[in-house]
Amino acid sequence: MLILKIFRRPEWDQFRAAGQTLGAPIDLADGFIHFSTPAQVVETAARHFATESDLVLVACEIDRLGQALKWEESRGGALFPHLYRPLLLEDVVWDKSLPLGASGHIFPEGLL
Repeated sequence: MLILKIFRRPEWDQFRAAGQTLGAPIDLADGFIHFSTPAQVVETAARHFATESDLVLVACEIDRLGQALKWEESRGGALFPHLYRPLLLEDVVWDKSLPLGASGHIFPEGLL
C-alpha cells in the first residue's frame, strides 16, 4: 500500500540533496513525519497547501518503512500514517509534481 507526503519544492530539493529528511516544519514541531493515504491526500492538500502551487507529491510503500510507521487518530478520528524516523530517499517509490489548478491541486492520473 502506498502512502503519500506533500513537500514544498525547496523541502524536496533539500531532501534529495541530503538523502534523508525529518520533514517540514510541522513535522519537526510534532515529532513525526505526516503522511496521508490516497483517500486522505486531497483534503490534506486543500487544508494545508490550498494556495501553494510548487509542490511535490511523494509516494512510499508502507512495507519499506517498518515499525517506525504508526497509524494514529487525527482529523475527525481517521487513522493517519505517521513516521517516527527520518524519511530516506530510498524509501521513496516515486515523486510527481503537484500543480495547483483552477479548482484545486491536480493529482497524478490513476492515483485517486
